[in-house]
Amino acid sequence: MSQTALLKGRAALVTGSTSGIGLAMARALALAGANVMLNGLGDQGEIDKTRAALAAETGQDIRYHGANMLKAEEIADAVQKTDEAFGSVDILVNNAGIQHVSPLESFPEDKWDAIIAINLTSAFHATKAALPKMRRGGWGRIINTASAHGLVASVNKGAYVAAKHGIVGLTKVTALETAEEPITCNAINPGWVRTELVERQIEAKAGDLGCSVEDAAKEILSEKQPSMEFVTPDQLGGCLVFLCSPAADQITGISLPVDGGWTAR
Repeated sequence: MSQTALLKGRAALVTGSTSGIGLAMARALALAGANVMLNGLGDQGEIDKTRAALAAETGQDIRYHGANMLKAEEIADAVQKTDEAFGSVDILVNNAGIQHVSPLESFPEDKWDAIIAINLTSAFHATKAALPKMRRGGWGRIINTASAHGLVASVNKGAYVAAKHGIVGLTKVTALETAEEPITCNAINPGWVRTELVERQIEAKAGDLGCSVEDAAKEILSEKQPSMEFVTPDQLGGCLVFLCSPAADQITGISLPVDGGWTAR
């Protein structure tokens, strides 16, 4: 089976996919033959350009839904509109996420609530809405973007670590509840990926250490990631397509570290 035929006729919703990891995942699915509903924040004009460019590159039907991941009814509507646009919801990628770094005793309560809502609770709402569509179609793949921080912890990231540990737990429960059906649920757990979100952490580190951004990036890698290389969004997209392939039919409930050895320590 060719790569472009692997997911031919499948329909996917990828949350948080207007940039970074989510966009790379959406592109990987489209290159494998899936039609994709994008979702995320940003300037509408830029989003329209991104959508059109992805459609032109892949030849697939690429749409956009602006659901706010803080609002359950909008998440459910994104799932419904995906079904209406493509005739099914075969693949759900719960990828939307935000970050805030602070010690627990000074962690802003509104930041905690937002991180838990977007990084964890939105995945519950999307999964709840998508499962009936997958059962109707007799096939489904749910992939949750977790993190190395879904398996281990770091200081000053209480909300993010709690949410990503929660995503790992939600993945396992979803896998068990669908175990006797042709539906799987897995988590991908990236280490450091040089996205815009991580770039801000690198810049903050450079300010704290009084060094260059590139030296700060090396320092961050040396603390956690033994490979001393950033994971690329395209590598994560490749892992996603594998988890949607027939080779992964009996893989469910796992957390797949893609972290350069971070969690091997």
